[in-house]
Amino acid sequence: MSEEKIYAFPNGCTPGNPVTFDPEICNGCNLCVDACQVDVLIPNPVKGKPPLVLFPEECWYAGCCEGICPRPGAIQIHLPLPQRVRWKRKDTGEHFRVSR
Repeated sequence: MSEEKIYAFPNGCTPGNPVTFDPEICNGCNLCVDACQVDVLIPNPVKGKPPLVLFPEECWYAGCCEGICPRPGAIQIHLPLPQRVRWKRKDTGEHFRVSR
């Protein structure tokens, strides 16, 4: 019986990357992979390395992966441009965002 290799390749059609990992902080525990509601991430075949973003166009930007990560700063979510809106309070001039 021959050993068959299986490969996973990210979808190259999407120019954006909704989630990036800091390999210096991430320990590859894959809690984020389990927390992702739409299976954007898959475990890295190299143990201890950050997960792979397989389907970036399917990300809902819910932040479940970032929220469950025990290592602050390991995961960074890059919101799409329409969700980066800043608001300004008329009375104080303060700029703020509704989401992250």
